[in-house]
Amino acid sequence: MSTTSAILTEQAYLCRRFTPAVEAELGRRYALCLNADDAILAPAQIAEQAEGANVLFVTATEIVDASLMRALRPTLHTIATLSVGHDHIDLAAARKLGIRVLHTPDVLSDACAEIALLLLLNACRRGFEADRMVRSGQWPGWAPTQLLGKGLVGRRLGIFGMGRIGRAIATRARGFGLRIHYHNRSRLAPELEDGAVYHDTLESLLGNADILMIAAPGTPQLKGVFDRRRLALLPARAVVINISRGDLVDDGALIEALQSGQVFAAGLDVFANEPKLDPRYRTLDNVFLTPHIGSATFETRDAMGWLLIDGLEALGRGEVPTNLLA
Repeated sequence: MSTTSAILTEQAYLCRRFTPAVEAELGRRYALCLNADDAILAPAQIAEQAEGANVLFVTATEIVDASLMRALRPTLHTIATLSVGHDHIDLAAARKLGIRVLHTPDVLSDACAEIALLLLLNACRRGFEADRMVRSGQWPGWAPTQLLGKGLVGRRLGIFGMGRIGRAIATRARGFGLRIHYHNRSRLAPELEDGAVYHDTLESLLGNADILMIAAPGTPQLKGVFDRRRLALLPARAVVINISRGDLVDDGALIEALQSGQVFAAGLDVFANEPKLDPRYRTLDNVFLTPHIGSATFETRDAMGWLLIDGLEALGRGEVPTNLLA
């Protein structure tokens, strides 16, 4: 692995491009090599290109399994992921090998909540169809029954996953007149619940969700949790929003529900097998699609990078940073 400075002793490899300010700071702190093409790398490619690295910077697009960690030992001591989710990293293997893992919680809650509302509004008010009608020149003019959508006031927003992001969504959704219901692994304290209705089972939540908001962290245990049986529990003509992980939803089941009208519309920022999403989504007018941009603001991506830098600094001082996973 080539280095950029003879003075810097710690070597780092950057699997994806970070914001310019963060990259510049990493370059001052490490002998930094990076994936200039910004293409998604397979574990074998990372193992080859990051040989000799002490710190490996990754994102949710890289699979960091036990074989990759073993390939980069003994030099590798820390993996820093620019993400809240960590299902792409084998934490058990990291602990076994003595490799520390940092992630970026908290700082992206507001940005993700904003995208959640973007998806919700566009799904309920048929944003894709409206934009296409105007852009294509096919708009015939205003009509009383043109592109009728679903209003928000008084409807029930069922949030699956009432962590920081879920609560940030709830705060914004109340301003639109939505009534908040939620399911979590455990009930929130009253001050965090803020009047939201708790459901102790997912099934109970689904039966009370005019709009389902999937905001739970992605874990292997939740893969496919929104299958045909559970989607059928939603009220007729419900709306489904997903900002969590694509593989929580059974694509076939959701697409069937959208095609039949059982589900009125969906707003999706995440997909199974990204970027190779199920091509049937592209054919549906009642789906609003965004390319995994939940945290994509200048401020948020800078904050995520700085959180990793702060965590690495704390480790260097022998402290336990708040964003340490393993």
